[in-house]
Amino acid sequence: MKHTAKPGQQDYLVLGCKVWNRRAFDETLRRLPGRWTYIGSPEDLSLDVIERIFPRYIFSLHWSWKVPQEVIERFECVCFHMTDVPYGQGGSPLQNLIVRGHRETKLTALRMTAEFDAGPVYMKEPLSLEGGAEEIYCRASRLSAEMIQRIIQREPKPVPQRGERVTFKRRKPEESEIKNAESLEELHDLIRMLDAEGYPRAFLHHAGFRFEFSRSALYDGRIVADVKVTREHETSGQGIGKKIRNQKGRAK
Repeated sequence: MKHTAKPGQQDYLVLGCKVWNRRAFDETLRRLPGRWTYIGSPEDLSLDVIERIFPRYIFSLHWSWKVPQEVIERFECVCFHMTDVPYGQGGSPLQNLIVRGHRETKLTALRMTAEFDAGPVYMKEPLSLEGGAEEIYCRASRLSAEMIQRIIQREPKPVPQRGERVTFKRRKPEESEIKNAESLEELHDLIRMLDAEGYPRAFLHHAGFRFEFSRSALYDGRIVADVKVTREHETSGQGIGKKIRNQKGRAK
């Protein structure tokens, strides 16, 4: 937990569990007016801790654990979701957007509620889905910091979501296996959308080995990518953006 203190200023709490979240906090958020606290571990998050800070807002950039309901009810908690809600509520938004052919989305700042991704919206901003997953997550984290700055300055009232609700299902690790790609473009999208820390890379099995792909570059008629090769018994499954949450912090 990191706290920046200047007497007589408003308090804010930021939750984040990824390297790019901490970078956004250190490079942007902690420099904004107010007293800023960063929590990167669930062991540091409790109602007692939060009540001592007593933040005006709790901003969740990317949080892989449950935010207690009592916290959501007591404090104004803001999370960031990588779709134009109510389209794309649910899990694995980045991956689900790319497999559906989207090249751009909206990053939505919404208030946490008991129902996942269903809270009222503070604002939305365009977000490019070009590049690898980690590059996109870094881009979303920087954009989240810019949106946070506007939220603390204007204190907007969130408005209910409108439109047709489309719910995404959280992807499973086995869906990362390369099986039936119909084009180089489709294969490139599969590799890049999984290319981030904590996500199982696109993979295939052959002759007792597992091949995992990253850093995909699509050229005219070919893909150039990095590959890690391991024997089958040396690998283990990983969850895609696995979360136990009351609401998340996705960018997504």
